[in-house]
Amino acid sequence: MAQAISTAEFDSVIAGSDKPVLVDFWASWCGPCRALAPVVDQISQEMADKLVVYKCNVDEEADLATRFRIVSIPTLILFKGGKPAHTIVGNMPKPALVAELEANL
Repeated sequence: MAQAISTAEFDSVIAGSDKPVLVDFWASWCGPCRALAPVVDQISQEMADKLVVYKCNVDEEADLATRFRIVSIPTLILFKGGKPAHTIVGNMPKPALVAELEANL
C-alpha cells in the first residue's frame, strides 16, 4: 500500500530513493482520486521491485501541491534521480497507467 508523504520529509525521501518514486497527489473529496486509489495501491505492490509509491494529500500538503504546480487532481508524478521525470494527470484504467509508467521507468 502506498504510504503518505509530508512536505517535511519529501526532499530527503525522493532524493534518497535508489528506485524511481511515484507520488500520487490527491484529496479525499476528489471522486476520480478515490477511484484511482486502489489502482495506485495495486501498482505499489505489483511494481515494488521497480518503483516506490507515495500519496500526497494536497489539502494537507498545500506547499508541495504549489511547488509542483498541481492544478488538477489526481496527478501522478514519477521522480527519477530526485527530479520530476513524467507527469500523468487524471484517472485512467490500470493497464494504461502501468504501460505509461513502464515506458518512463
